[in-house]
Amino acid sequence: MIRKVYLPRSVDGAASAMTTYGIPLLVVATTNSAMLAGLAFALEWLPRLVAFTVAGRAVDRHGAARVFRLACLGRTLAVTTAMLLTVAGYGVPVVVMVLAPLTGFLTECSYLAAETTGGEASRRAGVRAHRVQSVLLGIDQLAMLAGPLICGLLLEWGGPDLLLGTLAACSLLAAALVPRQPTMTCATVARGSGAGAGWRTLRSLPALAWLVGGLIVSNTAVALLQAAMPVIVVTELGRSSADAGLIWSAAALASLLAITAARRAIDRWGLWPVGATAAVLASGATLAIAQADTYRDYLLLIAVLMAGEGGLTVVLRTLRSHLIPSEVFASTLSLTILLLLAPYPAAGLLVAAIPPEGLGPAVTAAALLQALGLFTAFARLRTLPTAPA
Repeated sequence: MIRKVYLPRSVDGAASAMTTYGIPLLVVATTNSAMLAGLAFALEWLPRLVAFTVAGRAVDRHGAARVFRLACLGRTLAVTTAMLLTVAGYGVPVVVMVLAPLTGFLTECSYLAAETTGGEASRRAGVRAHRVQSVLLGIDQLAMLAGPLICGLLLEWGGPDLLLGTLAACSLLAAALVPRQPTMTCATVARGSGAGAGWRTLRSLPALAWLVGGLIVSNTAVALLQAAMPVIVVTELGRSSADAGLIWSAAALASLLAITAARRAIDRWGLWPVGATAAVLASGATLAIAQADTYRDYLLLIAVLMAGEGGLTVVLRTLRSHLIPSEVFASTLSLTILLLLAPYPAAGLLVAAIPPEGLGPAVTAAALLQALGLFTAFARLRTLPTAPA
């Protein structure tokens, strides 16, 4: 399990976290422009949505290991090329704007393949599926803990070239670590995979559909905060890029602790009580963030928010592994992730379009929607008997 699932996931998670947080931070540090930072965030996330229209079917047809390896190698090539262009004297903002959509697409392909492998491991674990998912989510949170902070430090002390070189090295190592597996050639998978199969499966699972719907609304608030935070910390509060990275690293630590607690709480009280508690924690923290005005407040409140999000993600991943049939798992997984990530490019465009002083009211509106969406979802889930307890 460690060699086949956890180790490749760990290295790819580090590369993914550095990609997600490093590229917008790189733009802010080199241009000091909120508009360009928001645009880079959107350019990075829009192709990620496109990736799920093809990656799920590719994984169902050809296997998770092959897709994972090719995606990591492609990201290595893209980042290495970008690093060489910056060394040759091309402007960093221009290079990053081109790099963002490429790395966004490839990162989501590798993530979907890794999630499919984790889903298979969860199904083999049976009633202990939430324990496997908590380990996988813990790996992701450790990567998020290290990634933003490392990005800030590399950028502050070594510049863009060192940041890009480290990202390329992590991507190459992830490709080398994934074990070789035989290609999937099942005719049933070939006929039944794809976006259509994902939609049909999601519609047939009302518990999963309601939870995904609530988390879409919640992710709108999280995406807006993630897109706006480099602008708020660097431009509005006058802090360094390392300080901006530290916020999300502290949030990842809080989320990691919450994931560990959620695993034990689900053993004792069940899936839905833990999910409802996490929803209250997340929505309450976002409402408080809308009123924050100091770096310390942002640091503490975003940590609380991501602790709640960590508990919600354990619930979602456990439910997916229980309910989605294995023959269409990647296709349905790709659809759910596509829906959950849709708010991210919209958030980047919003940050690019509105002035920095308008970010506070936008966060307040998103926080109210988040609270309403999560309350509605969990109120409906209490009446559905098909979900695991």
